[in-house]
Amino acid sequence: MFWKKKKLTYELQQSLHLNTPLQDMSFTVFDTETTGFAIGADDRMIEIGAVQVEGFHVTDRVFQTFVNPSREIPTAIKKLTNIQQAQVDEAPLPLPAIEKYFTFIEKNKSGGWVGHHVSFDEMVIKKELSRQKCTFETPTSFDTMHLIRFLDPASEQQDLEDYARIFGTEIFERHRALGDALTTAHVFTELLKKLDRQGIKTLADLLRIKNGGAHKFVSHT
Repeated sequence: MFWKKKKLTYELQQSLHLNTPLQDMSFTVFDTETTGFAIGADDRMIEIGAVQVEGFHVTDRVFQTFVNPSREIPTAIKKLTNIQQAQVDEAPLPLPAIEKYFTFIEKNKSGGWVGHHVSFDEMVIKKELSRQKCTFETPTSFDTMHLIRFLDPASEQQDLEDYARIFGTEIFERHRALGDALTTAHVFTELLKKLDRQGIKTLADLLRIKNGGAHKFVSHT
């Protein structure tokens, strides 16, 4: 039987001009935790965390929810994350959890998503929605690793915690969605400051970096 997929919609801040200064932009920095890395197979999301960044500052506006994966959390993941089965068994299922996250994005008039290896976390959400016969429009997003490589092409891939130490920013609870989102947010704001000093000052500039020198962003003006 064919099931038509429902499109799950949410509103990013669509009125941004390409020349919007980065200092005037709002970003949602987010992270997910899962039962493992086989997200296209049996592994499922167990937590979403996010924090809002305004310009070059991390705000106190945060979001966190556990997610019921409808399966057992492997022992190794319990030890790594300190997330216990009882916490997710009582949590929302993936679709309502993601809807709550999208509500947080809309409420904060976010202009884009940010993550450390952001494509993985986007794929986690995409896969969970696909299981519920839902789709969503991939947002404008920025990866801290991509920005780090732009600033230092010779940079070797390191753990998020290593970059926090390099930039002298606070390290929050590791391998927890909100903690890693907060750590990423502080690294991201330091990256924005460094980019600003190198003349990367607008949304258009940031999109050129994201797209390897040529932006494909369509301004909704």
